[in-house]
Amino acid sequence: MVIGGARSGKSSFAEKLAAAAGEDVVYVATAGVYDDEMAERVKQHRLRRPVGWRTVEETHSLTGVLLSLPRGAVVLIDCLTLWMSNLLLDDKKEKYIIDQARVMVQVARDRELHLLMVSNEVGCGLVPEYELGRVFRDIAGRVNQLLAELSDRVIYVVAGLPLELKSPTSGNAQKEI
Repeated sequence: MVIGGARSGKSSFAEKLAAAAGEDVVYVATAGVYDDEMAERVKQHRLRRPVGWRTVEETHSLTGVLLSLPRGAVVLIDCLTLWMSNLLLDDKKEKYIIDQARVMVQVARDRELHLLMVSNEVGCGLVPEYELGRVFRDIAGRVNQLLAELSDRVIYVVAGLPLELKSPTSGNAQKEI
């Protein structure tokens, strides 16, 4: 799991990890394109990715995508907070979203996928003014906690600098990588 704030460098870092993990990367993009600004962000992400990577655009059914991939595939999901937002805007409740996150990780384990997940740390800012924003922040925080617990490795990216929060060898030791 690679987590960080907006424009922290988390996606670029996760892409480097994916490239190092294998040549046949499946990039799962969760963003829906609803305006020009988002279209430009998607365009920049596409330009950054290696030509040989397969891109799957899926805003909701991440488990379905994982089930369709060959065993052992390298999969980069960018980003889970957009996925959570998509589900929340479709009136899915917190329990459903948390359950889907748990199932996604279990499917990845069962299929022996090398899963890299990118998510935003949304709990470091101001308390959102509107109820939907507060609900989203709370759900994202709980899902991020769950995914960090279930992940073998967790890296926090701030100002382009990765900090390893959890690794297979160190448990929860914090160290700069």
